[in-house]
Amino acid sequence: MRLKEILSLYPFSEQFSDTYDIEINEIKMDSREITKGDLFVCISGFTVDGHDYVNEAITNGAVVIVAEKNITASVPVIVVSDTIRFLAMAAAKYYDFPTNSVPLIGVTGTNGKTTVTYLLEKIFQLHANKTAVIGTIHMKIAEKVYPVDNTTPDALFLQKTFRKMVDEGVDRIIMEVSSHALDQGRVYGCDYNIAIFTNLTQDHLDYHDSMEDYLRAKSLLFAQLGNAYRLNDRKYAIINHDDPACKKLKRATSQAIITYGIEKDSLIMAKSIRLTPSGTQFLLCTPRGNVEIRSNLIGKFNVSNMLAASSAALVTGVPLLTIKKALESIKGVHGRFELVQHQHPFSVIVDYAHTPDSLENVLKTIREFAKQKIYVVVGCGGDRDRTKRPLMARIAIKYADNAIFTSDNPRTEDPNDILSDMTEGLPDSFGTYEVIINRKKAIFYAIQQAKEDDVILIAGKGHETYQLVGHTKYHFDDREVAKEALIAKET
Repeated sequence: MRLKEILSLYPFSEQFSDTYDIEINEIKMDSREITKGDLFVCISGFTVDGHDYVNEAITNGAVVIVAEKNITASVPVIVVSDTIRFLAMAAAKYYDFPTNSVPLIGVTGTNGKTTVTYLLEKIFQLHANKTAVIGTIHMKIAEKVYPVDNTTPDALFLQKTFRKMVDEGVDRIIMEVSSHALDQGRVYGCDYNIAIFTNLTQDHLDYHDSMEDYLRAKSLLFAQLGNAYRLNDRKYAIINHDDPACKKLKRATSQAIITYGIEKDSLIMAKSIRLTPSGTQFLLCTPRGNVEIRSNLIGKFNVSNMLAASSAALVTGVPLLTIKKALESIKGVHGRFELVQHQHPFSVIVDYAHTPDSLENVLKTIREFAKQKIYVVVGCGGDRDRTKRPLMARIAIKYADNAIFTSDNPRTEDPNDILSDMTEGLPDSFGTYEVIINRKKAIFYAIQQAKEDDVILIAGKGHETYQLVGHTKYHFDDREVAKEALIAKET
């Protein structure tokens, strides 16, 4: 594609007319990936500034540089005020606006995003749709799985991936949308048809200035649904009516609002909820009729997730009975209230719960069916929101009989400092807890202590198969370690 076409969306692009006829092979933002004929966009990140790698990009074959600074180079340089915004516009044009061709659903919220995307995947597959999912665990096109580094990748990756999905005949794309991605402009150029809000609880205050700023970032997804109404391109905001943030999110969008809830009167509701150790039953009440749901998913928070997915499916025309069949057939999502399968007289559950609210939800759910003691193994991530650490600890010892505080992903922090933040100010009488820094030893300890009908929750990492210590990623899977500990207990 010629540079002139790539620049067509950018205002006053005629000022770069002397470079118009350059043929561009691809657009890149990583100098190491540059090949002959590529356009290199300099992005200033948190740790790396693309402007520092211009010479490397040129050596590798870049024929045009797009930058925010006046730099000297042996190839044409286009200076713009915002390279992130330019990158999104250029990528959308280069890949021919793929989300104009396939419906796109975005799911945002502190907790539940992954579960909702996988519920929707199952629903649409049963509705004979070819689906694609982008999220925390991985990216998936039909049944093929690809790794991803971020919950929501950058705009260039997204547009390139959307084009691949369209070319492979995907009927519907479902993706998690993080507050970081919204705030940093990673989803600029994504034409969402449906935006879903799960909930808002404390998290990411290492990045956001306040909970108000966190909510502002989340609200961008709903504002970005647009301001126009088109019968052939209808858009919907699906909002959790039980969450206090719902009022501000309603004001953030001009599109049709579909509310769902358990406590508050909503368009889509769950009534007559019955929680059991093996699953959940409830009456799904909708404008299209009511249907009884018997799900393998456990806990009231999962009822809310099922309501969110059902709401999005209903507005796209999926029959209620198809939704019922999908909700009742899904066994679970990796690392989300996942039972460790092994022959033992007590239960071991691995969950991604890494916020105060999610940890409380999971422990309260376990309280519903636990016959004996509850153990929780939990830590907090390094280089992240420090204010939630004592909250996590207090919730752990409030709802569990025995809490074992341990290392999570310490990153560049000393695990001892993280654990001190968690336990500082905890009175001896507040609950029973122990500190075992080594996560493997902590999991082994909990399993060695457990007796018949006890429940062990290993929280915080869920599906993750690594532990980040310093800048190094080591293999570590809570589920594998738990199985190893269970086998060791038998010998």
